[in-house]
Amino acid sequence: MDDCLGNNPIACGKCADVCEKNAIDFDDADEFVVRDVGAIVVAIGLDVYDPTEMDEYGYTRFGNVITSMEFERLICAGGPTDGHFVRPSDHERPKRIGFIQCVGSRNPKVGNPYCSNICCMNTIKDTLLLADHYPDTENVVFYQDIRAFGKSFEDMFQRSKEEGTRYVRGLPGDIEEDPETGTLTITVENTTSGDLERHELDMVVLSVGVIPPKDRDKISSLLTLSKTSDGFFMEAHPKLKPVDAPTRGVHFAGFCEAPKDIKESVCQAGAAASRVGALLNAGKIQIEAITSVIDSEACKKCGICAGVCPYGAIVWQKGQIAEVVEAACAGCGNCGAACTFGAIEMRHFTDAQYMAQIQTVLAEQPEDKVFCFACNWCSYAGADMAGISRIQYPASNRVVRTMCSARVSEDMILEAFRCGAPVVLVSGCHYADCHYIDANRMTVKRVNKVWNKLEKAGVRPERLQLEWVSAAEGQKFAKVMRQMEEWRKTVTLEEIEFTREALKPKPKKAKAAKKKAAEAPAG
Repeated sequence: MDDCLGNNPIACGKCADVCEKNAIDFDDADEFVVRDVGAIVVAIGLDVYDPTEMDEYGYTRFGNVITSMEFERLICAGGPTDGHFVRPSDHERPKRIGFIQCVGSRNPKVGNPYCSNICCMNTIKDTLLLADHYPDTENVVFYQDIRAFGKSFEDMFQRSKEEGTRYVRGLPGDIEEDPETGTLTITVENTTSGDLERHELDMVVLSVGVIPPKDRDKISSLLTLSKTSDGFFMEAHPKLKPVDAPTRGVHFAGFCEAPKDIKESVCQAGAAASRVGALLNAGKIQIEAITSVIDSEACKKCGICAGVCPYGAIVWQKGQIAEVVEAACAGCGNCGAACTFGAIEMRHFTDAQYMAQIQTVLAEQPEDKVFCFACNWCSYAGADMAGISRIQYPASNRVVRTMCSARVSEDMILEAFRCGAPVVLVSGCHYADCHYIDANRMTVKRVNKVWNKLEKAGVRPERLQLEWVSAAEGQKFAKVMRQMEEWRKTVTLEEIEFTREALKPKPKKAKAAKKKAAEAPAG
């Protein structure tokens, strides 16, 4: 819009003249459209990595260094050269073309650490296009690894080799240009042979990776979505709910969830449409019986619960009793742990049930046990993975399952120490990968508070540990259990008894005053 000459006032208008669909209206204006919907599919696509920061390849300095996207436009029949493949510098057809892989991908220092999935096969396709249209072209591909894992992809890779494309295992160190001819010279170490090679080329194509869409943060805020450490949207469960967002009624399709090719995007779009159809045709939705319930008599109208709910499922106005929108509540329990007045209970995961588990587990020989709170989706599943994988770790641990680590309140941790636990572990999803969007951020805040309380009471804070374990990290769970066992061995019986006394709950002032008044002699 900033560069268009045909907008306010119309000084050009050539695009409108050639548009066969009459889709261009210079008098049109922006407007807000409001729609009532029952479900949302997020399919906001992707953005392409800008290789400007990797200027060792000369993208900003040499005219004949282009990106893979620019290559697609040059060779396309509808492109700026009508499908005639030419060099940008002199419009001559290049005879020697080099492709550099993983530009902006698989590099934790510059670009992104993840694999962009499509780059290898995109380059292989490009070499086959060149071999088909220009058989005399010499193609060289510089790569780290060729990842051709899809159906018939390996066949394409082998066909590319048969057509004469040379694959050199190694990424170039730098590129030099002859200013008179525009010829590019690449220096690269061939890691297969161990030789240092120099290649003279007419054109270099940078196979750029993909990045999450730039407007993802706005969408994430609007729909209360969580993101992975790579910046893509995170699904509710990678195996059981691969197209569902943690927010009910929201589904994913395409690149916004993770890098994928067209086939995978189409499959995911079909799955998302199927999930939406099932939801809209149901008439009524079923929810798990783990939602929160507010005791209106105990509620102090403070609104803390509404502030910590990652789904906005608690409606509260100043001076009013909070209310739960059960259709939006996911049952993480964050609100129950945050409420200091006992006004919120989680169905089937009540405070009384947790306290009973803690007291029962530690009723006998607590000094021999490691007490562990584990979130249902990750660390508890990680414990299962360790067992399934037959990974050995100490049998001293006792695991109590919570839906989220944010369900663990300060009182639960302190109760475990009062019951004689030598060490207590709070574990959950990785900090950026919480299945309840960002609930485990409250876990960190609560554990920090308990650490401060332990230190003030003269109890070693390191007896309380916080660890992030994913569902696939059975090995890490076992490692953490071994570390916890080492901590347990350092705790003496005298220290446990001291902790019991130091953390005894103090009677509230109001109750103490009432008791004192009741005991006072009449008159």
